[in-house]
Order: sequence, then C-alpha cells, then structure tokens
Amino acid sequence: MQDVQFFNPHSNTGQLTMSVAAGFTTPTTSTEKSAADDMTWHGEFLEIFLKNQMKLAPVMPLLVLFMAVTSTLWVPWLRAATWAVGAIGCGLVQLVLCKVYFSRKRSVAEQRDWIGMIAASELFQGMFWVLPLFFFWPNSDSLQNTFLVAAIIAVSVVRLLIVSNFMPVLIAGTGVMTIGVAVRCVAEGNAIYLSLAGLIITLEVFYLFVARQLQETLRDMIIYRQQKDGLIHELKAERDRADAERQKAENANRAKSSFLANMSHELRTPLNAILGFSEVLEREMFGPLSNRAYRDYAGDINSSGRYLLGLINDILDLSRIEAGRVEMRDEPMMLTTALQNAQHLLGMKAAEKDTFVDIQVEPNLPKVMCDQRAVNQIAINLLTNAVKFSPPKGRVVMSVKRTAAGGVALSVKDNGPGIPRLEIDHALSAFSRGSIAAKNAIDGAGLGLPIVKGLMEMHGGSIDIISDVGQGTEVICTFPATRVLSGPRNELATSPAIASETQRKLISLTG
Repeated sequence: MQDVQFFNPHSNTGQLTMSVAAGFTTPTTSTEKSAADDMTWHGEFLEIFLKNQMKLAPVMPLLVLFMAVTSTLWVPWLRAATWAVGAIGCGLVQLVLCKVYFSRKRSVAEQRDWIGMIAASELFQGMFWVLPLFFFWPNSDSLQNTFLVAAIIAVSVVRLLIVSNFMPVLIAGTGVMTIGVAVRCVAEGNAIYLSLAGLIITLEVFYLFVARQLQETLRDMIIYRQQKDGLIHELKAERDRADAERQKAENANRAKSSFLANMSHELRTPLNAILGFSEVLEREMFGPLSNRAYRDYAGDINSSGRYLLGLINDILDLSRIEAGRVEMRDEPMMLTTALQNAQHLLGMKAAEKDTFVDIQVEPNLPKVMCDQRAVNQIAINLLTNAVKFSPPKGRVVMSVKRTAAGGVALSVKDNGPGIPRLEIDHALSAFSRGSIAAKNAIDGAGLGLPIVKGLMEMHGGSIDIISDVGQGTEVICTFPATRVLSGPRNELATSPAIASETQRKLISLTG
C-alpha cells in the first residue's frame, strides 16, 4: 500500500510530506511518520549500495589476494594468509547480509537496524584493510611503504565507487581507511608523509562534502519519483473508479430505458381497452344512458386516457432515442410542410384558447434531407408547448429561414410567460418542469423538449432556446448545411429516378 501526501523536499522542517512506504509498516503518529519518511529514502540508498556490492563482489577478493601475495615478499606468508582470510571473511559476511536483505520486506525499525548492520560490516572491512599499514609495514624500505599507502588509497577509491553517496556506510568504510593512512603517515614523522596525511584527510573531507550534496540531490530525485508514482497510482485508481461508475451508470440507463419501454408497452394494452370502452359509453353506441352524468364521466375517462396514452408514447420515444434505437429514413422534405401539418393537427386546441398560429417562411427555401416523421414530431411538440403556454388570445409564430452558415432553421415563438434564464438548460432535461409551469399548474411531464433535442441531435442539428420572464419563448431548431439540398443536389434528390434511400443518403452527404 502507498501512503501519499504532498511534499516539499526543501522544507526547513526536514519532514517528508509524501512517502511511498515500500514494504514498511504504515505509521500512525507524526513521529513514526517522520521516521518512516526518512527510512524511505535511506532505504533507497541502502539498496543502491547493496546492489553495487553484489555486482562487484568478485573485485574485493581479487584485491585481497593481490595484496596478500605481494606482501609475502617482505612479510611471513602465514601473516599475509591470516589477514587475507579475515578480509575475505568480512566481504563474505557483507555479501550474505546483502542476500538476506532482499529476501523479505522490512518494517521501519528493522530498516534502521539493517543500516546499522551494513555500516558495521563496512567498518570491519575498512579496519581489515588498514591492518597491512601496521603489520606489513617495513621500516627499512620506503618503496614498499609507498606501495602499501597507494594500495590502501586505491582500495578506498574502489569502496567510494561501490558505496556511492550513502553517507553512513561511506563514513564507516572510507573514513576508517583514511584515518588509518593518516595515522600511519603521521607516525613516520617524515615531512613527505606528513604532507601526504594532510592531503588524504583534505581529500576525504572534500569528497564527503561532495557526496553529501549528491546525496541530497539524489534524495530529492527519489522523493519526486515517489510523488510521481503515488500520483500515477491515484490517477489509475480514480480512472478505474470512474470507469466502474460510468459502467454502472450505463447499465442503470439501459435498465431504465428497458423498464420504461416494457412498462409503457404493458400499459398501452389495457389503456386501449379503457379508451375503447369509454368512447363507446360516451357516444352511447349501445343505446342512450339513463343518467347524463355517466356520459360526461365517460368523456372524462376518455380524455384522461388519451392524455396518458400520449405520455406513454412520449416515454417510448424518449427511451428509443436515448437507447439509439430510432432508425432514420432520410427523404427530401420542405420544413414548411411539417409546420402546416402541426398547425392542422393542433388547430382545434389553439382555437379553444383563441390562440392565433401564424406561419412565416422565406421564399425559395430549399428542401432538407431528413426523417419526415421525426421532423413532424419536432414541429408538433414545439407547437404544443407554444399553445399550452400562450395566454388566451395569444399569438404563436412558426417560421423557417436560412442561416448564415448555410443551414435551415425551424423556429416556434410564443408570447407566453417565458422561461427564467437559469432554467433554460434545465428545460432540455427529461421530466423537468419549470417553476412557471409548476406555479400555474400547467399540465405536462417535461418530455417534449428533450424529445426534440434528441431528434435534432440524430440529424446532426442543434436546438436553442431564447427566453426570459415575461418575454415569451422562442425555440430554434437548426439543421446543418450538409442536410440542405440546394442547387444540383436538390434536383438530384427530388428526381423521380432517385428512388433508393441509400442513393438519397449519398446525395445528402455530398456537398
């Protein structure tokens, strides 16, 4: 598990505010968290050192053997062999520790102990390398002395490369070798050896300073990498969660559409029987009713049933649109025809409210490639809303005109109470009813405009609402220029020789 927080690596508090506890116990207090943060990047440095140690494991025994064999030229072979066994033994102990370290995960406390053990093993190895300066040192041969000093310095450089920038191990190993060389040189009392001791100590201090700076840089790089890994992990988790929620929403939407379609289908069968029998009673087809009120009640039942049937049909239409199961049959059509059909169908309803419906059309309008049934439904839904919200003796204007982009716009405008601007977007949502409709108890389920929106999107068009309180409402449905049949396309699409629907679609797509 990853514990991720935001982090500033240069903060003066010295605390890491982001950590990826790779295999460490999750801290529960601020002190434990700070310790875990420190152990995180210390653990990274320790792993780098241990990997280097395992890769270069054969190098140190070879150096030990070379030193032991060379030293036999002026020291007893038993002394050289004893030292060689001890030095190689320290290397083997450290190699075993490396292998055990990578064998399992460690807690924060164990990580700190491991750093101490590895530093101790490095200290013992450095001490073994210092021993030749005191046990192999011939007082009479300066060349051999120089060889020993150069050999220990060379081994120190090799350990610097292996240890890299991990300060606890670096100080334990190279520090003891540097001190050993300096003590040996000072013990000689020679000016050259004294100068060499000063130079060695100065170089060690300088290298430790440089290593410290490199360690801080590497620490920041490790922490930034951990930040990146943590953020990637969170992003993947959020992506997976979003995918799961999207899949759940899609399943719920499909279930909703299936439920509405099935329930609407099941409701229509008994509803048709109710409509039929109520109409028989209203018309007194089997003889007059003794009580006049029964016929009035039958008429109420019939009108309510027809309203409910229209609502069910709207639900079915919306379900099919949302599920993408509406099949388009493109044909050339004058949008004026759709307006005239809607005006004829809703003429009686408009007359009941004494609402005047006017149709205004630009001259020489081209035909539009569209599904005629869908466009008729668009015009009927828009005119139904306009008549419903218009005041008595109101006026509704239905118009068709070209747009600047080359499309054709169908609009229906009324002089009703209008829609508050904050509710315009909400008006296009299914089953939404505005505050004015609710306040004035205007009937409706809020499906007309969502159906229009869905049908226009199927045509690649758009719907816009221009309205405000007290200013009336204008709904504009715009068909794109790709569906407008102008010039040669209009002649081809309306030609009697073009009888295939596929041919008409190809014509509508070329322009």
